[in-house]
Parts: sequence; C-alpha cells; structure tokens
Amino acid sequence: MKAMILAAGKGTRLAPLTHQMPKPMIPVLGKPVMEYLVEQLARCGFKEIMVNTSHLGSQIESYFGDGRRWGVEIGYSFEGHISDGAIIAEPLGSAGGIRRVQDFARFFDDTFLVVCGDAVIDLDLSVVLRKHWQSGASASVVVSEVPRDRVSDYGVVVCNPEGRVINFEEKPSAKEANSNLVNSGIYIFEPEIIDYIPAGFEYDIGGQLFPDLVDKEVLFNAISIPFNWIDIGRLSDYWEANQLLMQGKLKDIRMPGTEVLPGLWAGLNVNVDFDRIRAEGPIYIGSAAQVDAGCEIIGPTWIGHGCHLESGARISRSILFEYSRIGSQGRVTEALVFGRNCVDREGNNVSLSEGDFDWVGDARDYS
Repeated sequence: MKAMILAAGKGTRLAPLTHQMPKPMIPVLGKPVMEYLVEQLARCGFKEIMVNTSHLGSQIESYFGDGRRWGVEIGYSFEGHISDGAIIAEPLGSAGGIRRVQDFARFFDDTFLVVCGDAVIDLDLSVVLRKHWQSGASASVVVSEVPRDRVSDYGVVVCNPEGRVINFEEKPSAKEANSNLVNSGIYIFEPEIIDYIPAGFEYDIGGQLFPDLVDKEVLFNAISIPFNWIDIGRLSDYWEANQLLMQGKLKDIRMPGTEVLPGLWAGLNVNVDFDRIRAEGPIYIGSAAQVDAGCEIIGPTWIGHGCHLESGARISRSILFEYSRIGSQGRVTEALVFGRNCVDREGNNVSLSEGDFDWVGDARDYS
C-alpha cells in the first residue's frame, strides 16, 4: 500500500527550533518525530512512501534515505529551486504537494494514505483504510475530539449522523465552531480526488481542498476512532508531548537507554555521581553527558547527549538539546534549551541577561 508524508512546511510556529531543522526532524525522545510515523506506516503495511520536502529538506532526505532501515521504500519530491548556488524553498501547500507527485509519474494508482509529518500517533492505519472502503467515500479524514478552547488551532469537521462531512471550518474561534471534532492530519484518498487540486499552485488540504469537496458534494467521510494523537504544531505542544511521552502515556514508546535507578534512564558513558545529585524522575541523561555533584533535576526532563550541568544547576521539567551547558547558577524550569536559545514552554525567549540564568551555550566551546 502507498502513503505520503507531508513534510514541506516551514514550521513557523515552532521557531526558533525550525531555523535549524525542518519540523519533521525535531527530536521526540531522541529521534525525529517523522521516524515514529515511518515506523507506524511500516507496521500497518504501508511499504511505499513518498515524502514532499522543501524547508531544510536535505536533512530529511539524508536521515531517512531510501527507507530500507525501516523495511519500506521512501521517495522524495522536493519543492523549490536553486538560485545562485542557494537552495530556495517553495512549498506548494499540503494538497499542491500531492498533485506534484501525481503529475510527475502517476504514483497514486489506488487508494492511498496521507499523513502530516509532525505528530506521534498509535492508530492502526489499516483499520482506518477498511473504514474508508466500507463508507464508499472518495475522501476520508480521521477526526479527533479536542476541548472547545483548542478548536481555533485546528480545522474543525462538521458531519451528519452517518459520518458524512457537511462543513469544514479552518481554525474558527471557539464561539464560531460548530463542532469540537478536528482534523488530525490523517487522510485516505481515492486517486480521483487529485483532479480537484489545481496543478502548479500552492494549495492547502484543510483551507481549500476540503471546502471545495463539500461545495461540490463529493462523498467525503469523517472517521472517528479512539487513538492517541500527540501533535507538535507549536512549541507548547512540543514541550507537552515530551512531558507525556516521558511519563509513558503512549503505548509502545519507551524511554531509551538503561534504567540505572527507578525513573532515571541513562545513555552510554555518562559521567554522573548519582549519589550526589538530587533527581526525581522520569529523567533521561544522554550519552557522554556530565552532571556534576550538587545538581538538581526534576522530571520529566530530557538531557541530550554531551550536555554539561555544573554543580548547583537546577533543571525542572525541561528539554536540553545535545551539548547544552548550564552554569552553576542556572535555573531552567519548563523550558527548552538549544544552540544559543532558551525559550519557555510557550516559546518566549528567556533573556540571557537575567540574573538567575547562567547559560553559556555549547558545552564543546567551554574548557
């Protein structure tokens, strides 16, 4: 069976993380979020996968290669061009990317699956495929129920009692929304749906294709099925996703490394005197990380490989990317530290001039 992973977006709501890496490559428990999707597709029998790339797309292509490591075949459709030796990203939108793949060599010759490359799911996708076929629809969207105050972050799906989509509202306000069922970014399409996507233009699935299908009365079905869906569309979502996963809230996803103490996992060759730090799990300490005596770490906290926490540093419910160094007066609470950046869980910059935060950047630069 064939699938497509949408991976060409710029991920502006995840900046400044996405200044350095494309959104599908953002690590969740130490590996790119898109890798969880590839693994799930492979488990569910989807062996031929196209991926559209654009913003920093070479990182995705270099990491996943031809897909053999996961027992699948992966191909790529780059959206952009080179100008004066520089790669210029020109994403075509979620629907436009599908049309480009089809126009190139008619890849989609039967029912196919489309998933957004920025979420972790535990959904049996083969069950979704069967429900789509049973409905007789030309297009299906998997929906998930969210609290009313979150609907403005998503495309809202309104359907009749039989599950047919009768309206699609792209990111309405909580007052205007006619449902709290939202688009999860998981779709099943018949190839004829591609004819509704204009060629050569930027075109979006939620904002343009779905309303068009409703207007033209195409048989368009909503599939509501219980599953865990952890979206990382915003920095606050990313922080929360890591918190949930470190607490074991999603089946089949476990902390890496070795559990050296209850609730405390470590990678290879860590330099930590566990008897002389205060640690409350769940905590992961990556390989070759150094945690000096006198540090305090409160979980859920992820400490990437090569990090250095000096004596007196206090870390609580945070994510430290690889090679981060926290000084002895450092106080990092519900934050993300990466490169020369530190942001709180909402994405607000933590000023390096604040007296209670002494972070000097890359541990490799310090001697």
